[in-house]
Amino acid sequence: MERKGLVYIRIAEFLKKIGMSPGGALMFVLLAVTPLLLQDEFWTRLLAISLMMGALAMSFDFTAGFININNFGLAAFWGLGGYTSAILAVKLGISPWIGIVVGALAAALLGFLVGILTLRLAGIFASCMTWFVALALMAVTTNWVELTEGSSGLSTPYLIDTVSNLPYFYLILILTIGIYIVLRLVTKSHIGIAFKAIGQDPQAAAASGINITKYKIFNMTLSCALAGLIGGFYAHYVGVLTPNVMHTKNTIEALAICYVGGRGSIWGSIISALILVPAMEFMKGMMELRLVLYGALLILVMLFYPAGLSGLCETFYKFISNKGLFGKMGLLKNVRGQGSSQSSK
Repeated sequence: MERKGLVYIRIAEFLKKIGMSPGGALMFVLLAVTPLLLQDEFWTRLLAISLMMGALAMSFDFTAGFININNFGLAAFWGLGGYTSAILAVKLGISPWIGIVVGALAAALLGFLVGILTLRLAGIFASCMTWFVALALMAVTTNWVELTEGSSGLSTPYLIDTVSNLPYFYLILILTIGIYIVLRLVTKSHIGIAFKAIGQDPQAAAASGINITKYKIFNMTLSCALAGLIGGFYAHYVGVLTPNVMHTKNTIEALAICYVGGRGSIWGSIISALILVPAMEFMKGMMELRLVLYGALLILVMLFYPAGLSGLCETFYKFISNKGLFGKMGLLKNVRGQGSSQSSK
């Protein structure tokens, strides 16, 4: 039992170093084995799309939940990453694996420029600026037919030469875990503290010596880069791109997933996406009401439980901890015992 407790401590310490909790690691392990248990292409594809939207919502949360700017143009950066990778593959014959990275860099560059544009703006004004940039980018994509094929759609090569969704699922799972770890490490560091200070009161943050310019630009650049990376995956997973990928409705979906999951939590977006995306898929008959349903859900969450699903999970965890359920299972007892013995040594 002591050896098991020591192993648990070492695993927990390693997970803490990479910004992940034991619960988060368990969630990803369960996700990894789910397609193998289901053995169903429809569900595997649905899980892959859910993870993709969860990753996109995490990049949205990185900006909205920390520096208090809702990036209404996020879908445009997502689309930019996809179009950049697709055009490089179709027009120049460059490998999609390289194109995805270049697409992320292109989205990062535009995010950097948008960050500069929004330096003197805050709140809704900065959010509107990102939206205007997105509308302009969508218009360019629609009208530059020679390059993007416009509304006809740009056919893109697939990342993996297979009809199975399973390899794509594991690829987006790895991307999601990587994005989660990066964002957790950043937000748990001194950079994350600066982000929160800027989001709560920019004037007070500046007065305390925080370089608002540097941190806002860094936040916007990283968020857009991650969105572009996900967009590259999307382009070579779906196999066709149209300007609709940059539509504001996709940003609204990411926003809804973020807020329902718990703004500022990062990991709540994954839980939320795994619930909302399949739920919307099974309500295809009400697709014209999709944004209305998202709006109603957002209102309910903001009015009655602003902490979202992540707050609900944390409340449940505290409840079972206070009830001593972990202790009854012999988990915390062994861990604490080993921890105290190590500290005494």
